[in-house]
Amino acid sequence: MLTNILTASPCYPSYRSFDEFIDVEKLRSLDSYLTRHIRKHICDDRDDFFVNEHVLESDAPYRPGVREIWLKRTLPGTPYNYLDIDRTELWQLTPEAAEFTLLMEFIETLPFESTGRILLIYDEGGNSVPAHRDHERPDICHDFIWFRTNLRKPFYVLDPETGRKLYIEGYSAWFDTVNQYHGSDAVDGLTFSVRVDGHFSPEFRSRIPYAAQNAASTPAIWVGTAEAIN
Repeated sequence: MLTNILTASPCYPSYRSFDEFIDVEKLRSLDSYLTRHIRKHICDDRDDFFVNEHVLESDAPYRPGVREIWLKRTLPGTPYNYLDIDRTELWQLTPEAAEFTLLMEFIETLPFESTGRILLIYDEGGNSVPAHRDHERPDICHDFIWFRTNLRKPFYVLDPETGRKLYIEGYSAWFDTVNQYHGSDAVDGLTFSVRVDGHFSPEFRSRIPYAAQNAASTPAIWVGTAEAIN
């Protein structure tokens, strides 16, 4: 078994479901709560637009129309740098976090030692998020959990060599955001997901076969490790 772990290769396209590590029933119970509070934001038309920088297709829109609610932002005077999303000392709760107290309480139960950026992404306009990478530094792996309270959002990870899309089937995931692209298809009605960045707890990190090289591939290595053992 140890040999399999050491020789496992990244698996693409792939994601590591976290459904076994979180309280999925509690998460699902937040669905109507989040829906109500997000609809208040839609009525106010006050939220930032999601921006899509490292796209797969050169003609993909930079601002596809999807919105963001920031529940943590960088401290005043601290410029935003995507690579700092896990530098937890740079992040503080926003006033919007107080509107989503039940969500913030749920986040407290996740296997993080500390959290940085917390972002809620939503859409009701039938917009897709074109395939993109989050950054271009394969030596950097961010600890994060992507999750949702329902299965309506068609979110996928993509193998750019074959064009194969792998849709996330469950309620949560961690995935390689650098060596594979990801995005979401357009769908009618309200869809949303949450991403929490930070540092996993030491106990949880002990479960993960972190990659010594190409650190961004760690989630895909973990999937490959499980497949090698099975």
